[in-house]
Amino acid sequence: MVLYVVKWDVHPDKAEAYVQFTQSAIQRTLAVPGVVEFRAYRPAAGASQALVTYEFADLATWAAWYAHEEAQNVLAELRTLTLNVTTELWGPSPLVPKPIRPGG
Repeated sequence: MVLYVVKWDVHPDKAEAYVQFTQSAIQRTLAVPGVVEFRAYRPAAGASQALVTYEFADLATWAAWYAHEEAQNVLAELRTLTLNVTTELWGPSPLVPKPIRPGG
């Protein structure tokens, strides 16, 4: 699996527009083929930051999704409503290539 992590701060002057944007942005990125799972997180204390993860089967699938016009449109729009956007692309560890679950 490949994990694509996107983190940002919500622009304080654009909070309302940001909320409206998220209503469609999630569905638009999930409509692009390839996403296995999407998750969204906020800090336990405070609400001005956000982090999302997209999981893909492999690097080629992520690359096709990332290159898709709609995914690029959403990422570009995100940057107009937020600050300090960072992205990370993670692949499986060679030491632990498959998930390990407690008791398994």
